[in-house]
Amino acid sequence: MIIPAIRNMKDLEKFVKTKYDVCFILDIHIGHLTHFLDLVKLHQKRAYIHVDLIKGLSTDEAACEYLIQKYKPEGIVTTKPKLIKKAKRLNVKTVLRTFILDSNAYEKSKIFIAQSEPDFVEMLPGIAYKVVERLNEEHHNIIAGGLIETEQEVNDAIKAGAKFVTTSNTSLWQSFEVKN
Repeated sequence: MIIPAIRNMKDLEKFVKTKYDVCFILDIHIGHLTHFLDLVKLHQKRAYIHVDLIKGLSTDEAACEYLIQKYKPEGIVTTKPKLIKKAKRLNVKTVLRTFILDSNAYEKSKIFIAQSEPDFVEMLPGIAYKVVERLNEEHHNIIAGGLIETEQEVNDAIKAGAKFVTTSNTSLWQSFEVKN
């Protein structure tokens, strides 16, 4: 139900000690990526790399291909449909991250989802349960993320139809690890 979002080494060290087997790696320097992924693999876990948030690397198709070929992640996370298409051609799982702040953004997101056909859609903010329900009617692999701070918010997102919830809140990791 929870996918830990990793932003630093401290959180990565916590993650590898949990029962979770998948994480999203966000906001790290390209120079640290090898060490992060080596530690993930050492503990028989899998990682998705958020391509847009790797510091020191462009966010174009060549950078996406480089990340996939060099680091061999489980998958990628991106806001760019063209990178979803590239990653799918390279046979890795994909997560299209979309920010739905109003009805116009919702309609554009539906177009991007249809164009790129990602494996999952991560919808932000994750506390927008009405939008989770609406997106879930058309695309059944919804991940809710962003601004989720309580167990109730996790439960509400799941009840609205999200398959997973991403969070960097390590206390929520612990709460739901015990429940699962």
